[in-house]
Amino acid sequence: MAHRTTASATPSTTGCKPQIENVLAQRYASDAMCRIWSPEGRVVMERDLWIAVLKAQRELGLAVPEGAVAAFEQVRERVDLASIARREAELLHDVKARLEEFCALAGFECLHLGMTSRDLTENVEQLQIWSALKLIRLKAVAVLGRLAARSAQWSDLVVTARTHNVPAQPTTLGKRLAMFGEELLHAVRSLDGFITSYPFRGLKGAVGTQLDLLTLFDGDAAKVAELEAGVLAHLGAGHSLKVVGQVYPRSLDAETMARLLAITSGPSSLAKTLRLMAGQGLLTEGFLPGQVGSSAMPHKVNARNCERINGFHQLLRGYAATASGLAGDQWNEGDVSCSVVRRVILPDAFFAADGLLETMLTVLDRMEVFGAAMAVEAAVQAPFLSATTLLMEAVKAGAPREEAHREIKRCALAAARRLREGQEVREAFVQDLLAAPGLGFSRERVESILERSISLTGGAADQVVGFVSESGALLERFPEAKTLAPGPLL
Repeated sequence: MAHRTTASATPSTTGCKPQIENVLAQRYASDAMCRIWSPEGRVVMERDLWIAVLKAQRELGLAVPEGAVAAFEQVRERVDLASIARREAELLHDVKARLEEFCALAGFECLHLGMTSRDLTENVEQLQIWSALKLIRLKAVAVLGRLAARSAQWSDLVVTARTHNVPAQPTTLGKRLAMFGEELLHAVRSLDGFITSYPFRGLKGAVGTQLDLLTLFDGDAAKVAELEAGVLAHLGAGHSLKVVGQVYPRSLDAETMARLLAITSGPSSLAKTLRLMAGQGLLTEGFLPGQVGSSAMPHKVNARNCERINGFHQLLRGYAATASGLAGDQWNEGDVSCSVVRRVILPDAFFAADGLLETMLTVLDRMEVFGAAMAVEAAVQAPFLSATTLLMEAVKAGAPREEAHREIKRCALAAARRLREGQEVREAFVQDLLAAPGLGFSRERVESILERSISLTGGAADQVVGFVSESGALLERFPEAKTLAPGPLL
């Protein structure tokens, strides 16, 4: 008798808890972004802040045990997450667990004087956000640079523009890329201003009044202000909130998520358009030797990276919506009801945005364009691409605009039906136009318009020049973006 092996429907409840990776961090985000949000990195950031506060307090006259600062500095990078976790399991307080761990390593207990947990965590989280925003800005500028280069490369390559995904008028591939690039350009400028003016919470104490720090310094407000200024300088912050409670306003997190959504929206729309163009056989996003498009269909060359970009953007829309739910929901001076939400959305949103930009850089570097296929499409669509030019020429010749619109529409719809039925299109379209009352076209005039229609791209070339110039100004501010290379993709 054959024996059938079945998967167990009931997972084991014994043994150690399985370690589950963060798929966004492990599979998609860059090493640089992961370092900003790593648990070990955060612990070191917190320890650096504690040390900075301790040094500033000593300089302002507070008694600090001899050798304490050096002892803390010596062990700042000795991070044992398992040991910290054991402490937290007993204390049920994450900051207290990390504080006791650090003090035990150094052999001193003189940290956190006059501070509350939020003096530590809010500022460190904001430092992570601020650092991650600057990395996103750099990668967005790199994407802009690639878009500008590709726009210039294909500024004269005619492609059929589509509205409602239906052929509309001729444009160029360079102009199409620049269109999405300008959206990104605007978002980068907005993000740049947000980074410049981003305010940190600073050292404000349990409810924002700095009571414990003032008590520590015998009511000397000048010393407390100097202490806070030193800590802000350590963080690199140019701005701080002046009147804040225990937490900084969560509308600031919502604004951060909105900036990430805006930065990634242009690339996401471009990715969706490239997917459509790939389906029409006009281009590919690149296909590496040895790459497989389908386990079943050997011929498949899918736009899987562009699909991934759209997936990242879907996540970011969700994170932005979730963050907006935290804005305007603060009780009094603050609580920790937002903690579980922020632990998830803050790092994951940056992992998703980082992965999206890394993938977009890869697509722009590898994409392959088929100009001949674009020319064939434009030739087939010529009667429809010429419709607005025919309308303008008829009006210029004296035809009433609405009457001319009706007649050209009738001729174009008849041509579309012939095309779908496999009949001859061009000559019949010409004959219909010549027979249309009120248009007054000669055969020579119609033929001339049809011949020129597939190359009548209006101001597309000039618009590309303008986009390339504006993008170039940003690239000069961030020269490292010019050579920034994406990491390998799975």
